[in-house]
Amino acid sequence: MSAKKQKSAFQFTTGVVLYPLIGVLTLWLVFWFELKFGYNFTPYGVLPRDLKGLLGIIFSPFIHSNLSHLWHNSVPVLVLMAGLIYFYKPVAVRVLFWVVIGSGLGTWLIGREAYHIGASGVVYGLASFLFFKGIWSKHYRLTAFSLIVVFLYGSLIWGTMPIRDGMSWEGHLSGFLTGLVLAFVIKSKIAKPIKYVWETEAYNPEDDPFLQQFDKDGNFIDPPLEEEDDEDRLT
Repeated sequence: MSAKKQKSAFQFTTGVVLYPLIGVLTLWLVFWFELKFGYNFTPYGVLPRDLKGLLGIIFSPFIHSNLSHLWHNSVPVLVLMAGLIYFYKPVAVRVLFWVVIGSGLGTWLIGREAYHIGASGVVYGLASFLFFKGIWSKHYRLTAFSLIVVFLYGSLIWGTMPIRDGMSWEGHLSGFLTGLVLAFVIKSKIAKPIKYVWETEAYNPEDDPFLQQFDKDGNFIDPPLEEEDDEDRLT
């Protein structure tokens, strides 16, 4: 990949900030609507192994039980969606779609008999995808961002275990596994590591002007003295 193409793989656009903001704003608007008009959207969450509960796969990420629940999901959604759009723009929509479907369907299959709500499954899916894809890509920028994800949200891994009552660890686990699978499956349109000339198959060390300045033992060879022209010899 040329330097020009490599540079164009990461471009900051208004969508990097705008789309995550719209997503988070939608979560807050749904929560505000519930409080303002006295609605309870919890029955629209994922209800495991119930056909009506399948609707929750789409609706549950927008429903939150309280302000604390909403707040703790809003910041990660904002950060992780922005990272997804910036570093993986060609596949961002596809990744987000399958994270929502995978985390919701997994919850429907393995979850306890209760309504599962919140964007936590999406958060776990995005964090998992960004981490594993960045590590496997071997691209220094993607790897660096995956380490940032670990630094910020590495403790999320404990949420995939049944360590606290009332927490949908099944949704967290489903999101985490979905992100892991997507990181392995999605390979096209991902920025590739920069390859220098000496890393290509066509590279021949004997034709390298720099290496020609050294002998087989690695010793520097003094360049030959330039011959004086006829005019210099006559003066």
